[in-house]
Amino acid sequence: MRLIKRNLDRGSSGELKLEPEEQEDMWHAYNLIAVGDSLRATTVRKVVQTSDTGSSTTTKKRMMLTIEVMDVNYDSAACALRVKGRTIEENEFVKKGSYHTLDLELHNAFTLRKHEWDSIALDRVDMACNPAHQADVAAVIMHEGLANICLITEYLTINRQKIEHTIPRKRKGLCAQHDKGMEKFFDVIIAAIIKHIDFSIVKAVIIASPGFIKDQFYQYMLSKATRDDERHLLDNRNKFILLHSSNGFKHALTEVLQDPLVLNRLSDTKAAGEMKLLDQFMQLLNDEPEKAYYGLEVIEKANQAQAIECLLITDGLFRNIDFTKRRRFVQLVDSVKDHGGDVRLFSSMHASGERLGQLTGIAAILRFPMPDLDLPDDHHNDETNNRHNENDDDLQPNPNRTVYHDDNPDEDQSTNNYRTLNANRAEASAW
Repeated sequence: MRLIKRNLDRGSSGELKLEPEEQEDMWHAYNLIAVGDSLRATTVRKVVQTSDTGSSTTTKKRMMLTIEVMDVNYDSAACALRVKGRTIEENEFVKKGSYHTLDLELHNAFTLRKHEWDSIALDRVDMACNPAHQADVAAVIMHEGLANICLITEYLTINRQKIEHTIPRKRKGLCAQHDKGMEKFFDVIIAAIIKHIDFSIVKAVIIASPGFIKDQFYQYMLSKATRDDERHLLDNRNKFILLHSSNGFKHALTEVLQDPLVLNRLSDTKAAGEMKLLDQFMQLLNDEPEKAYYGLEVIEKANQAQAIECLLITDGLFRNIDFTKRRRFVQLVDSVKDHGGDVRLFSSMHASGERLGQLTGIAAILRFPMPDLDLPDDHHNDETNNRHNENDDDLQPNPNRTVYHDDNPDEDQSTNNYRTLNANRAEASAW
């Protein structure tokens, strides 16, 4: 993402002019644009012009439109972004107040204006404009007849190509058709790897499958690369990692990225770091549940005690159309940072973000144990009252204390009990 113009301050209104340069920038734009923002971009519209003779002609014109955002849709497969809204500025061809949809495109700049730029939005801009954020892991997840070519960037998993190929079944004494089908299937996968994977950027290529399909594919790929003199495959053979997966669907990446071999190989990537941190949280949840909690209300209580060491939160929570609830998440993140805690923003398009989303999307690792933090407040009040009552029952009368007899028989008995209780507590404190 290229930052063209910046005119804003944190916590106040302002605008940014940005230009998406890569497909991942569409994901950043999706997380930046919210309902109620103002978006200005160029678009193509059909314009009907009527001549003096009454004949009409329709032409396509490129024009600049400014809309108030009402809905944002992101297509992860095509990395396309569509923004629906109502125009707030009138031009020669479009009336003010009419409804339009803007399709944001690569290398087509847009201007975004917000009523309030919070810390999450500004951090997102900094992340998007950092040129070091690129896809550094590729994965080929396959089983017989199905393969998915994925690029794992710092913030999302992009499914570049889904390959489906019919493989004839093995029959007794007739395996030739099956073998030919597998070779054609492997050829399509190799072509997709050459097309979609840039070995100058990618640090590792994961090949995962159930059984021995991955081993058969790897040997076939090397032999074909040697025969066809595909140097970029042969020169980067050390980047390939063969792992086991339960199937060839995209969701199998979750189990693949948890493999210790992957974590050691990709120790400096964000995807592996997120998966390792989430595993640490799940381990604490089993072994020391007093130091691992999830859920907004519970974590806000822990933050009030400045107990949060690491906050795990998905970016999907900040796309909430309820501005009050979004501000609540932003204030929590800012408070944790002010208290010296670490905040990790998980992408909902990553396998780790999907796992965290199943735990309400927000979790925390505490500095010290806080038992019963997830119990309601009235439970703590009941326990406190019970402890007070138990202490009151244990108090013994003091023989040195003067006993005052009530001369007013009409006084309420509850008042006498209340005075006696306070006197007992005061004397217990003195002792």
